[in-house]
Amino acid sequence: MSKKYLFLVGLAVAILITSSVAGYSASQTKGSKIKAAFIYVGPKSYGWSYMHNIGRCYVDEKFPWLETVYAEDVSEADIRHCIEHFITDEKCDIVFTTSFEFMDATIEMGKRYPDKMLFNCSGYKRAPNVGTYFAESYQLYYLNGLMAGALNKTNKIGYVATYPTPEVVRHINAFSIGVKETNPRAAVDIRWLFDWYNPAKARTAAESLIKEGCDVLAFTEDSPTVVKVGQEYTEKGDTVYTFGNYSPMQKFGPDSCVSGQLVHWEILYEDILAKIYAGVYSSGNLADVDYWWMLKEKAVELGSKFGVPINTKFESIFKEKKIIDPLLGEISIYDLIMRRLKQMSEETVIFDPFTGPIKDQAGKVRIKAGYRASHDELWQMNWFVDNVIGKIPR
Repeated sequence: MSKKYLFLVGLAVAILITSSVAGYSASQTKGSKIKAAFIYVGPKSYGWSYMHNIGRCYVDEKFPWLETVYAEDVSEADIRHCIEHFITDEKCDIVFTTSFEFMDATIEMGKRYPDKMLFNCSGYKRAPNVGTYFAESYQLYYLNGLMAGALNKTNKIGYVATYPTPEVVRHINAFSIGVKETNPRAAVDIRWLFDWYNPAKARTAAESLIKEGCDVLAFTEDSPTVVKVGQEYTEKGDTVYTFGNYSPMQKFGPDSCVSGQLVHWEILYEDILAKIYAGVYSSGNLADVDYWWMLKEKAVELGSKFGVPINTKFESIFKEKKIIDPLLGEISIYDLIMRRLKQMSEETVIFDPFTGPIKDQAGKVRIKAGYRASHDELWQMNWFVDNVIGKIPR
């Protein structure tokens, strides 16, 4: 085969690719409008729902062919009515439901409206016109746990939790695995709220944990209440370290908030909506569409402030304190955090916190030595690791 022939073939392929990209770009400006609805489980003021709304605003501004509407603070009891309203009254083409407890209703309404597309966040059930998506942050909870264990002096760490869903359980476990790595004697004590957004309950739980000796607090709840409580105690001379949840919360606890988890829903919404507009996704081919994006996809970010993985006020503590890692030898907590962050951000994820051996509270080996828990195992997690205090309510 001659070099001239190979050159001509290559040139033809390049022209086809260029034409395809140009055609896609042109179709974006000429295509019909798409209307998408976003349903938030809490108010869009803080945390989880706040970041979903940031994502909505991003795609609303980016795509000229897109129109968006939303509802906030929607309960599980009202979700079906809300979906129906957006489809029948607002004439939406796509509906995004942003909570695990919306999963069954999303599937049910998908059957009722088979020509519409629905996406459920943090659920696992899909259908021909219902996809799932999630910006998974257990890697960040693990990194927060490394910091929490290093800062903890009382061997008691508190966790204010919302609902006992597999997602929340998984994140508590990842956090606790990190804690154990830097402080094997520390236990993580759980307080359940049974609310996604309830500042009053969150305050009561946080103060209760502090009174019982916890000097570090993490949480899953949409408000910055736990961070505020930590700041209040710290200002009074009783230092309480805290970790933000989903949205930037360092400003609520500049002397208390160490780090946290930040999410970039805009990356997922951009990809999903662009593929819907291009015709890649339709109301008949979503049964296998399941986004599970993490650090390597840049869907999540370490920190309680964008661009700041660790509150600079606490960096020196982590740089000075060292531990012995079985593989890395003597290493500072700071270098360990940064090493793990890099390993979990690479295209081939070298390190995963859910690599065995890992035991549950009863001493049973749940993840065998050398084995890395699978996607499905993580989604169905209903047990706590051995340094957690508290049970998973049914």
